[in-house]
Amino acid sequence: MTTPFEGFPEGKSRIVYVRPVPVGDLPDEVRAQLGDQGVIYSVNAIDGQRLALVADRALAFNLARAHDFAPMSVH
Repeated sequence: MTTPFEGFPEGKSRIVYVRPVPVGDLPDEVRAQLGDQGVIYSVNAIDGQRLALVADRALAFNLARAHDFAPMSVH
């Protein structure tokens, strides 16, 4: 994916949720950038807002921690 990351929003909660996202559930323009990947991962605010999409789970956790958020896994 080629969309630049502009950072997480500021707020009271420092918790974000990391969850798998089937590529088939994403819009066509996003799927076109992913090639043959079947699953990517989203980083979500506590209200469910999707903040970022990344290639793998480890990257999602690292991204959250790099911005001083506490990532939690969601299934």
